[in-house]
Amino acid sequence: MGTLVFSHEDFRRHVTPPGHPEQVARMDAVLQGLRPLPVDWREAPLASEDEVLRCHPAAYLAKVRRAVPSAGWVALDGDTMLSPGSLDAALRAVGGICAAVDAVMAGEAANAFVAARPPGHHAETATAMGFCLFGTVAIAAKRLVDHHGLSRVAVVDFDVHHGNGTQDLLWDEGRVMFASTHQMPLYPGTGSAGERGAHGQIVNHPLRGGSGSAAMRAAYDGVILPALEAFRPEFVLISAGFDAHEADPLAGLDWQTEDYAWLTRRLCDLAGRHAFGRIVSTLEGGYDLAALQASVAAHVGVLEERGR
Repeated sequence: MGTLVFSHEDFRRHVTPPGHPEQVARMDAVLQGLRPLPVDWREAPLASEDEVLRCHPAAYLAKVRRAVPSAGWVALDGDTMLSPGSLDAALRAVGGICAAVDAVMAGEAANAFVAARPPGHHAETATAMGFCLFGTVAIAAKRLVDHHGLSRVAVVDFDVHHGNGTQDLLWDEGRVMFASTHQMPLYPGTGSAGERGAHGQIVNHPLRGGSGSAAMRAAYDGVILPALEAFRPEFVLISAGFDAHEADPLAGLDWQTEDYAWLTRRLCDLAGRHAFGRIVSTLEGGYDLAALQASVAAHVGVLEERGR
């Protein structure tokens, strides 16, 4: 069936100030990594307001909409910027992942990757933070359980920063397991192993800075994957951040490009056993452009191989 990639030119219209790590050039690097792969491309649609409201209150959406400037930038916090094109970009990130899960559920493809920005996993219920406006992967999980009627959806987040927003949005959702590895201590300061969710469905496994590939693989083989196996997900969503790479300037877990291929194979194996192979992955972090390009290519290359 193959692999779908959802993207859109609007993702280049979310413009941040010079020197900001979450820059337009990230999208160029991602697309350069993907172009050699035999994937099927689709445009990410704009999400309806109803999709955003699966996780965020209407007052928050209205607040973001009012804050969008007619020119230049507006800072929602010290890290999170709005430019004139930012709202459409964030709505297409939500629309892209929702279209991706719909397509995979319909059997149009085995799996999909959403090449989108801004990222989403730090956006809490009514708070933009960490470069993120809307909780894209959490919204997709809610669509899978509420619209498609699934009862067990897994969200796996391997970004170097803890997905505090995803955790916040899914804390009370017993039909969705959230599993995360992340560097600790590091921004945003959440993600201890004791944060378990209202139904014990959250699995956080912090990693020490400099711990490298061996610690990551041991964490997945020893903690994350066994928990996911016990959960038996009917669909796997991935918050695919590539900032744990050894070259990334914002953290220090020292992962290698091959680690992303290894981990993607493991997650594909899991999805093959429990979810008919159904995986949708969406871009989160990754701020060294060369490492981002190579890591995305490794990740989506495995999805494409498994999706044939």
